[in-house]
Amino acid sequence: MQEPTFLILASLADGPKHGYGITQEVAELSEGTVTLRAGTLYGALDRLVEQGLITVDRQEVVDGRLRRYYQLTDVGAGRLAERARRLRKHAEAAESRLRTRPNAAFGLTATAFGASA
Repeated sequence: MQEPTFLILASLADGPKHGYGITQEVAELSEGTVTLRAGTLYGALDRLVEQGLITVDRQEVVDGRLRRYYQLTDVGAGRLAERARRLRKHAEAAESRLRTRPNAAFGLTATAFGASA
């Protein structure tokens, strides 16, 4: 699962959102490092609907334009949870190895990860 897909699913974990809401939530979750353009977002949303990871919750017309709200399915929530577990496990393994690294490069010391020096 690519990072944008993970973030889209994570943005929907707390409830349905429309496209613009998803892009805002993804930017917030990623601390501004992931920006979704409309074409990328809606292509990803269509793919995620086809895969059964999200579904259209409802549609409404706002200012003459159709606004579609998406929600996470149970299958999508399961995939998101599994991916989050895997990412956490990989991050913990990387941090563990970094703690054993000599303290010279990049200021990465044991204290950078909450361990006492």
